Amino acid sequence: MTADGDDATTTEHDGGPPLPRTLCDTAALAALEDAPGALWRLAESGRQLDANVVRIPPGRRVDTHREPDLDVLLLVLAGEGSLTAPDGTQPLRAGTLFWLPHGSTRSLAAGDEGLTYLTVHRRRPGLRIKSSGAPSPSAGPPPQ
Repeated sequence: MTADGDDATTTEHDGGPPLPRTLCDTAALAALEDAPGALWRLAESGRQLDANVVRIPPGRRVDTHREPDLDVLLLVLAGEGSLTAPDGTQPLRAGTLFWLPHGSTRSLAAGDEGLTYLTVHRRRPGLRIKSSGAPSPSAGPPPQ
């Protein structure tokens, strides 16, 4: 999704290198009070990052989870809530930027106004489907 309606897969201009451009209006997304879940996802081809704008409705939460492989930046865009980790609970308010290191455990809870935030992390490699007869690289030789 881009703010100007251009095709999200267009990354080159007249055959040249990719150009910087506006992707979305985070203030407008944060104002969508009745739209829970992922409000926006970075979808440009050739990207090295993943990013999402997520809305948690008032009083709801994201249960405790751990990201084993990727560091994540979390920027609160609107609302308030809390981030709970093994060392305690920290308030989340608009403008707060958190680093969530890989391997860390956390949960998020929205306050009375809900919580809208942006996450950014390195892009995960795509899943690859192998033929049923091909052993995976770590599987060793096929069983006899």
